Amino acid sequence: MVVRVGLTGGIGSGKSTVLQMLAQLGAAVVDADAISRATTAAGGAAIPAIARRFGPDFIGADGALDRARMREHAYADPQARRDLEQIIHPLVGAQSARQVEAALAAGVPCIVFDIPLLVESGRWRAQVDRVLVVDCSPDTQVQRVVARSALEPEAVRAIMAAQATRAQRLAAADIVICNDGISLEELRHMVVQAAHGFGL
Repeated sequence: MVVRVGLTGGIGSGKSTVLQMLAQLGAAVVDADAISRATTAAGGAAIPAIARRFGPDFIGADGALDRARMREHAYADPQARRDLEQIIHPLVGAQSARQVEAALAAGVPCIVFDIPLLVESGRWRAQVDRVLVVDCSPDTQVQRVVARSALEPEAVRAIMAAQATRAQRLAAADIVICNDGISLEELRHMVVQAAHGFGL
């Protein structure tokens, strides 16, 4: 019996680190974010529809989605965000299904779906057995993202405001990993404990 785990967490929560740890422990990973990025890269499957809906100004000189411009536009305009999601989500879903088939064929005990918008999209919940939320305080989120990127604190808070609230994520969780004020080793210990429940 393969355990399907939906992994989510707000920006800067440490979700990607937890994902790497689960992969090292033997989980197959379906990374919705990476698939989404591939669909919006130069030559990606979403590019023609994005150009039709939003215009050529949103496609960079390299043929890829101008992420900074689209991020600004989509966070300011909820309808634009919904339109973008309607273009990208079906493509991500189809590619995710192909990756799941490959993982099942390989006989892995656990498939981890890295789904940043698991709580927001609603459609993923029925496709996973457990929801694992990586949690930290909003202040920690802002500090981490500012430290690793060129974004200003206000820009990070705008992204956070467009995501599910911390309370919504925690309400959806079967398992919570609190990644606040702990060492990498302590985080690893919590991930290993969670992984035992996933057959890893």
